[in-house]
Amino acid sequence: MPRIALYTLAVCVLAVAAAVVSFVQGSWLGIVWVLLAGLSSNMTWYYVKRGRAGGQGGSVTG
Repeated sequence: MPRIALYTLAVCVLAVAAAVVSFVQGSWLGIVWVLLAGLSSNMTWYYVKRGRAGGQGGSVTG
C-alpha cells in the first residue's frame, strides 16, 4: 500500500472520529467532517488501486 494511501486513510479515520464527537456535542459542524471523510475515503481507494496497478498510468498530474 502506498504511503499516501495510508495518510489519506488516517485522515479518513480522524474525520469520522471528529464527526462523531461533533454530533455528540450537538454541533452541526459534523456534516463538514462527514464530507471530509468521504473525500479522503475516495482518495484512499484511488491510491490503493493505483498502487496495485503498479503505477502504469504515469505520474499523478499527468
